[in-house]
Parts: sequence; C-alpha cells; structure tokens
Amino acid sequence: MLVLKFGGTSVGSVKNMTNVKNIVSEGGRKVVVLSAMSGTTNALVEISNTIKDGKAAEALSQVEALYQNYVQVVNDLFSKDSFKEESLAYIKAVFEELRTLTSQKHSTLLYNKIVSKGELLSTFMFSRFLQQDGLKASLISAFDFMRTDRLNEPDSFYIKQNLNRVLEAHADTDIFITQGFICLDADGNVSNLERGGSDYTASIVGAALEASEVQIWTDIDGFHNNDPRFVQDTDAISHLSFDEAAELAYFGAKILHPQTVMPVRDLEIPVRIKNTMEPKAHGTLIDSSAEGEGIKAVAAIDGITAIKIKSARMLQASGFLKKVFEIFEKYHTSIDMITTSEIAVSLTIDDATYLKDIVSELEEFSKVDVDTHRTIVCLVGNNIVHHPDTHKLFQILQDINIRMISYGGSNNNISLLINTSDKTETLQKLHRYVFETALA
Repeated sequence: MLVLKFGGTSVGSVKNMTNVKNIVSEGGRKVVVLSAMSGTTNALVEISNTIKDGKAAEALSQVEALYQNYVQVVNDLFSKDSFKEESLAYIKAVFEELRTLTSQKHSTLLYNKIVSKGELLSTFMFSRFLQQDGLKASLISAFDFMRTDRLNEPDSFYIKQNLNRVLEAHADTDIFITQGFICLDADGNVSNLERGGSDYTASIVGAALEASEVQIWTDIDGFHNNDPRFVQDTDAISHLSFDEAAELAYFGAKILHPQTVMPVRDLEIPVRIKNTMEPKAHGTLIDSSAEGEGIKAVAAIDGITAIKIKSARMLQASGFLKKVFEIFEKYHTSIDMITTSEIAVSLTIDDATYLKDIVSELEEFSKVDVDTHRTIVCLVGNNIVHHPDTHKLFQILQDINIRMISYGGSNNNISLLINTSDKTETLQKLHRYVFETALA
C-alpha cells in the first residue's frame, strides 16, 4: 500500500487535477490524501476573520464569490452530466452550510468548521473525477478515522483501528481518496492539524497502514540545497536521512510539514518528495540511512524573536532556569535556540502571541531585553558538527552580525541567529562557499 499526498497547487486547476489522476491511476492500491485547492484555505480563513470582525454581510458576500469559483471548476472538470450534477449538488450543500455559519458567533470551533470545507470540496470533486474515467476510487472521510487525543496529538491506536476498518469495507477499491489537514478532537468536534497539516496526515496514515512508502507530491522537485527564492542555481537533494529532513523542515524549508517524518521514522517507512508537474523526476528520498558528511542544505526561518534574560544573581542560583522554562511552558510557547552565560540566558521563539505576558512574568525576577525581526539560518547535514571544514563557515560570515550560535545540540544542525535584513546576503555567501566552491 502506498500513501500519496497532493498539495493545493497540485489540485489547483483542471490541468493539474488531470496530472494527479494520471499519477494515481498507475500501480497498486493506494490512499490519496488531498489538500484544499490552492487559494481556498486562505479564502476560508478570510471569511472566518470577517465573521470575527462582526461583518456578517461581507462574509456572506465572500462566500458567494468562492461559490461561483467552484461552480466554474465543476463545469470545467466534468464531461459527463451525471457527475457534474452530483458535484454541483454537493458544493451547493457545502456552501449553504457556510452561509449559515456567517450568522453565528465566532469561536475556534466555528473557525475549524469553516476551514475544513476546502478539503471536503477538493476530495469530493476529485473522487468523482476519477470515477468518471472508470477508476475504482472511493471517497473516505477523515472524520471517520483521524482524531487527536487530550494532548492534541494523533490518537494512533484509534486511527489505526478505524482506518483499517474503513478500508476493509471497500474491498474492491484501488484508490482511496481522503482529506488532509482536518480531523476530530478528543471530544468529537471538528479540528485540524494546523496549516501544512496534510503532509502530517499522509505520514500518520502511512504509519497506521504500515505503508511501503509515503509520497509527498508538490510543485517542486524535492528539497533544495538552499532557498531558491533568494539564491540562484540551487539543486534538488536526492537523499536525506529522517534526522536531516526533520531539521530542514523545522527550520524553514516549507516543502514539508515539520512533523511529517515523526510517525514513520520508527517504522522505517520511506518518504519521497515528488514534483506533480515532473512525475518522472527522482525527487528527494527520505529514509533511515545517512549518506556522506558535511553540509547538504541551508534553510532559514523568519519572524524570530530573541529574548535575553539577565538574572540579578548567578544563574546557578537554585531554580532560575526552571522558573524561566515554566513561564514558556505556561504559555505553550516553544523555544528554538538557547545559549547561556554566567549571568544570562538568551533564547528565541517563533511565536510571539504571548510575548507581552511572558516578558511581564520574566521581569518579576530578571532584566529582560527583546529583539525582533530576527532570522534563524540553519545548516543541515550528516555529522556536520565534526566535519573538518565546518569552522571555515565563521570566516565566510565574518561581516555578518551573528546574534546567537547553536553548535553541538545536534550533530546534524548548526543554527545561526541573524538580523532578518542580513538573510539574503547570508544565504548567498553560504551557498557560494558550501556548494559552488565544492563544484569548482
């Protein structure tokens, strides 16, 4: 059994849906996980925000505009009247529910209900698109098996039991279509795995089915060795270990949800990144093996806030660090980097939602300085901390104001905190040194 996930761009047009149909029609049985059509989730989030602002009439207008887009998609997608009529009836029902939601009081549950509609729409249309061509395809609802527990983590036992039950009920099906991103919470309410969560859905499904491979199909031919938006002549990476891929995904390589490899790594189920527009390209294979040493890729994540916490006493004073970490835990705010000196600790966060409250509590027992507009640049590769050429990086970046360095926390990752204004220069300098010099 294979698990294939296709992102919003891959199902964003009739042409792209046809490409996906050609890809999934080959080979044996498979589960196909789909995102919402490109642009849909953003439109649904905007509708939710408009409702939150108390502008019900404007939200209703936004719903109508999106509905007309889907009517056009259905008319373009289907050639057989029966499938066209069924799909038009389905989207009419979905948008009728959206219309009723515009008059309700905003809440997290309301938001979750609204944004779930994108995946419901894309999977229904695509399943009928396959059936129109005579393929043995069945639509299965993620709400029938995908659930999180009280800690908001995937409920692995529940998912495995119910997913296998659903699949066994469709013995004649070759292609199962289901939704990425959406799920139920522990109380049975509509929830989701957050933005980018369709990748995560695919690996959770892959682990539950003990699939032979999980494939993430997107609009780029795998992980690149640098960010092609800021650096020219980047190359796709043919192979990464689970550890390397996890580091890259967490520190800014948007091609993969940061948690994607976690459900499958212990089962040693390979993950392959593929390009929907160039299906014959190798892409990037991610598995448990590590090949070679040295830097394989550079990534960057913006929106970082640096916090320096200076104690009035020595850091060794009993309980100081414990008190610091308890504050971040209280506000469910993760720490990305951390360095310590004799009297101060510096750390970074990428979610400043509760920054004001965190600083207020820290100031009760320490002096706090906050720097915003920072970027973490991450260098990833097998065993790079011990590579003999790694120290040269700091000669290359001697003109860059490096605020913090994380070196040795992982053998596969060196992280640098810099000013966001220096990001492009830093990425380009590293690329010239690490990749272009190596080829010279």
